[in-house]
Amino acid sequence: MTCTIDWDGAAAGWGRHADQMRAYGMPLSLWMIEAVALQPGECVLELAAGSGYTGFLAAELVRPGGKLICSDSSPAMLELAKARAAAQGIRNVEFKTLNMDWIDLPTASVEVILCRWGIMLSEDPAAALHEWRRVLVPGGRASLAVWHDPAANPWTTIPAEALATLGFAPRPDRSGPGMFALSDAGRLNDLLAGAGFVERSLQTVTLERCYESVEAWIAEYADISAMFGAAWKPLSDRQRSQALVEIRRQAAPFTAADGRVRLPGSSLGALAHA
Repeated sequence: MTCTIDWDGAAAGWGRHADQMRAYGMPLSLWMIEAVALQPGECVLELAAGSGYTGFLAAELVRPGGKLICSDSSPAMLELAKARAAAQGIRNVEFKTLNMDWIDLPTASVEVILCRWGIMLSEDPAAALHEWRRVLVPGGRASLAVWHDPAANPWTTIPAEALATLGFAPRPDRSGPGMFALSDAGRLNDLLAGAGFVERSLQTVTLERCYESVEAWIAEYADISAMFGAAWKPLSDRQRSQALVEIRRQAAPFTAADGRVRLPGSSLGALAHA
């Protein structure tokens, strides 16, 4: 099972902001693609693909003869990925509705697995990684990414903390599946080792989100984050105004005199061989 998030409901927002999300995550996507050293003819499985842009980079590199299996547990997300693949003219791609914890593919059927910001949402990441190892050929590679230290990701921690400070939402429970469930590099390395992955390497990849204003940041975040959106959208105008004041206060270190906001981010990338 995976963390309970309404990804079908979030798909429309991801579609509206897909270009921005692609640009924001590109440094991490490039790191993941470079790490696996793709070769023509290989089969690549992307899990929790969302709008698919990490996998689409791989699809170009395994031609001729290779293909991408673009998968997600959300049919609505998969439809978004299909539309973006068609717009980009990507032909060597197959779309499948798959759960990353139980992959409906034969044993030893893919050379590479990609999963960006997905495995930390699994209810049982150890079991999920064993399943990944099963579908990889001997010597296959897995490239994955999770969110790193919460303190290094104020773009997501500040809005949640502001709502909690004002009593508009509970503080995030980080004891179970969620954004920062695998933020500890040692735990992630141990899980990969326990699943039988060898030659493991982990690296921090820094990111940055830039916005014209705090309002622009929060409008986008409420549209793409199912969890934050569920807390933000029911608020009254007065409550939202109060929340924005608190968010501005906490975001002051990242805000320029003209109101522009530059928010750092940090992900943990991992490469492991089967």
